[in-house]
Amino acid sequence: MDIEIKLWAVLAASLMSFVVGFIWYMPNVFGERWRKLIKMDKKTMDKGPGLQGWVMATAGALLQAYVLAHVTYLSYRYFGDADSTFEFWEAALSTALWMWLGFQLAMILTHDSFERRPIALTLLTAGNQLVTLLAMGAIIALLGN
Repeated sequence: MDIEIKLWAVLAASLMSFVVGFIWYMPNVFGERWRKLIKMDKKTMDKGPGLQGWVMATAGALLQAYVLAHVTYLSYRYFGDADSTFEFWEAALSTALWMWLGFQLAMILTHDSFERRPIALTLLTAGNQLVTLLAMGAIIALLGN
């Protein structure tokens, strides 16, 4: 089976990851709460993540968008047929939700519990990842079919 992945959809979904993160971590949304929960001073936060942080975030967003597009296509091909109401957008959003639940949430819960992070930080991180994956899924649904 040939997997059809639209590069533009992957790039746009990757960009959406940054849009969601920018909004989510604005000081008047969750940014100030996040900064306090991780015990980072304002001076350090204002410096930003540096080049390595941006490179890693970009690589991660591209990889996440590509895998989401790949699995979305497989889901659509498996569940969708001429007689089905299962549409590409349903495949994209349900894939995003299941990937978040099975991989992101499971990893965040395990990671944060072993590091004894506050539950508020765990919920904030998990919420960001859920919104990010759903937004990426929406972009893939719009541009990837």
